[in-house]
Amino acid sequence: MSNIIIDRQTAINEQQLPTLEQLTHWVGCVFSRHPDDERKELTIRFVDNSESQALNRDYRGKDKPTNVLSFPFENPPGIDLPLLGDLIICHAVVAQEACAQQKSLTHHYAHMVIHGTLHLMGYDHIDEQEAEEMEQLERELLATLDIPDPYHA
Repeated sequence: MSNIIIDRQTAINEQQLPTLEQLTHWVGCVFSRHPDDERKELTIRFVDNSESQALNRDYRGKDKPTNVLSFPFENPPGIDLPLLGDLIICHAVVAQEACAQQKSLTHHYAHMVIHGTLHLMGYDHIDEQEAEEMEQLERELLATLDIPDPYHA
């Protein structure tokens, strides 16, 4: 998927962040299921707890840091841009979750990027049926990367 453009932003000084190549590969897995979607540009920004908490509070009404936030881009009327949106990923939360769940940090990052990208494409998990559909797609996409089911206890 060479036509994917990712603006990788780091607002933290951390050595264990995914590379641009990894991000492109993971996002490409999602696009492989949606080959007709022309929106192939997105921003992935790695942040600290305070930035994640502020955005989560301001946009979701939850005053705590979270693993990934998705902000889909909405084209203004009459303007057609290939922008999918922005993912904001809090490294501290992702690293803590990976440790607590005894998962590889790389595997958990792949899951968060795939999960967030699916949100940008309109998937959600508000009701039980939507959640099962989204989780099943995540399982299938992660399996193509040889990553175990993240929902299996």
